[in-house]
Amino acid sequence: MLKIAVIGAGTVGSSVINILQANKELILARAGVSIEPVLAVVKNINKKRKINTENIKLSTNIDDALNDPSIDLIVELIGGTNEAYTLIKKALGKGKAVVSANKALLAYHRYELQDLAKDTPFEYEAAVAGGIPIINALREGLSANNILSIKAILNGTCNFMLTKMLNEGIKYKEILKTAKDLGYAESDPSFDVGGFDAAHKLLILGSIAYGIDAKPEDILIEGIEDIRLADIEFAKEFNYSIKLLAIAKRKGDQVELRVHPALISKDEILSKVDGVMNAISVTGDISGETMYYGAGAGGDATASAVIANIIDIARKGKGSPMLGFNKPMHKLLSLMPKDEIETKYYLRLEVEDKAGTLAKIAQILGENKISIEKILQKPIANKKAQILLSTYTCVEKNIKKALKDLKLHSSLKASALMIRIES
Repeated sequence: MLKIAVIGAGTVGSSVINILQANKELILARAGVSIEPVLAVVKNINKKRKINTENIKLSTNIDDALNDPSIDLIVELIGGTNEAYTLIKKALGKGKAVVSANKALLAYHRYELQDLAKDTPFEYEAAVAGGIPIINALREGLSANNILSIKAILNGTCNFMLTKMLNEGIKYKEILKTAKDLGYAESDPSFDVGGFDAAHKLLILGSIAYGIDAKPEDILIEGIEDIRLADIEFAKEFNYSIKLLAIAKRKGDQVELRVHPALISKDEILSKVDGVMNAISVTGDISGETMYYGAGAGGDATASAVIANIIDIARKGKGSPMLGFNKPMHKLLSLMPKDEIETKYYLRLEVEDKAGTLAKIAQILGENKISIEKILQKPIANKKAQILLSTYTCVEKNIKKALKDLKLHSSLKASALMIRIES
């Protein structure tokens, strides 16, 4: 028998306990041993919960889980970094296996935890994309491949909002309110709409695919807060969708890691992923492109991934290499500097509607080695115009310099918006 303590019995924790109890016979058949949740550690022991408390002990003391020698495995579902890090260090120190769904913890401490875990099982499938088994796909199913790229939709809140904006023409502030009302966005949505949630998940995937040790502050992260209906109209005009993408790409001995809104062709599979769903496209040098799609959040979907890790540990008695490598990669890769990224770009400019303005914009872009590919000009009120344009491939530092130069131009009435185009 494998005895489990669940730390945090909220939405996901309750689902884990209920599924382990309800599907006990199926899980026994799959794992080969009985898996029993015997303890749930909670903040408020008197709170009503959707679990059968007759079959599981409740406690407010984490030490009840850590100090009980009969408990084999800790499921960490409290979130955050400091408290969770301390808990997991203690659990691993006592030789207890750990399963976690904590993306923030892993974004900052995955390498320290790998060193602490050694041969003690530590699994975290649920930390990225909920019920989609992308961690094991990268670590095991694609382990013979050099990963050329990962492109992913990893935040359901942003994908829901952008889908509604594109398909129904709803303004950003209106759809944000709807997302809050439906429970897709928190009262403070900045972690989601600012791109940070997706960035934490990308850093985990980047470590498994490339062995890159980077923190959130090391990579390019932008959110969807500044996207407006004019940008949606441009996208429709030129057969694009707009998605918040998490992107990892290998170029020589360097790896790009970036999260930002992106214009992508409607012919690409990722452009067809709508609503709150997640999807990950992985391209390997041997396998080619493989696609993973499903629910990226929610109690049952996340619990499914947690329990899959528990079953895997029960079968093997040990974990897979935590970040996918038993030894360091023979050829170390480095993180590409943000300013060296190369892609196409879309710009939205609000300018004075007068002769010569467009020519001046083209001149400034040309001076920064940037060529215009497509352009739309739309008159708006008070003798102003919106210029919406896309560029050919250029370097990030050049587009940023061009934007600074454009702001100095007297005809520019408002800050320019820049969105990268991913092809």
